[in-house]
Amino acid sequence: MSGLERDSVERQARKVVPGFGWRPGEENRQDLMLRYLSAVATASAARADEQPSRPKEPRPVLDKDKSAPATPRVREVMSVPAVSVPGETPFLEIVRTLSREHLGAVPVVDADDRVIGVVSESDLLAKAAAQVAVPHPGPIRRLREHRLYEKGRGETAATLMTSPAITVAPGTTVADAAWLAARSRLKRLPVVDHKDRLVGVVSRIDLVRALVRDDTKIREEIETRIIRQDFLLDPDAFEVTVENGVVSVRGEVDGSLIPELLESIEEIDDVVEVSEHLTAH
Repeated sequence: MSGLERDSVERQARKVVPGFGWRPGEENRQDLMLRYLSAVATASAARADEQPSRPKEPRPVLDKDKSAPATPRVREVMSVPAVSVPGETPFLEIVRTLSREHLGAVPVVDADDRVIGVVSESDLLAKAAAQVAVPHPGPIRRLREHRLYEKGRGETAATLMTSPAITVAPGTTVADAAWLAARSRLKRLPVVDHKDRLVGVVSRIDLVRALVRDDTKIREEIETRIIRQDFLLDPDAFEVTVENGVVSVRGEVDGSLIPELLESIEEIDDVVEVSEHLTAH
């Protein structure tokens, strides 16, 4: 490995070394991830509760039927076009691509744009480590080092990549893609068509945003569906604020309605906590 290549790898390595303390906004990010995991768990539990029944004719989906919410699909949240590298891309050019695009991994494609693997910072660091690793005794250690050196001898994306790649289809539900990303511990998933051709990429933050509604949408549901439609009250008589899923509601209302009103708000997806400041009249 040349001095230039080693310097490039060292710069990449420094980027992935965990720092000490949280970055600005980290607390909100952690809260968002908790809400995201809760949403994924809820979706999984709903599927698990479905009991098999005797086969029946599928109910036709009518345009007029607005009662069932649309299930978000990967195609709606994925990023296009997706950054990729050909299999013959040299090691140093992969490093430059990851650095330029601020990515931790990139799909590797063949001449027909089919995804054949993924090359990540870990793969590149394995090559760097193989150049400086000191041999250690022991059969298990030797086996691990053999695999490391095999990876370290790679010079192109095709020889450095991890294969086969874990991919999703555009029609995959966001909840299923989220589970796949969580089980695989991947931050990004290539999206491929029926011929395994790369059509996009979906990241964890894309899935987070799709599964966890933002505070504005939560407030709109409280004011429109619950206060106006369910309780037939005037939303202008209430002050509703939502911050990171925590709801604060103020106003005057019939005392007998307060417990049911608060319970309805607590049952809304992505509501973390309800802080009530209601006055009975």
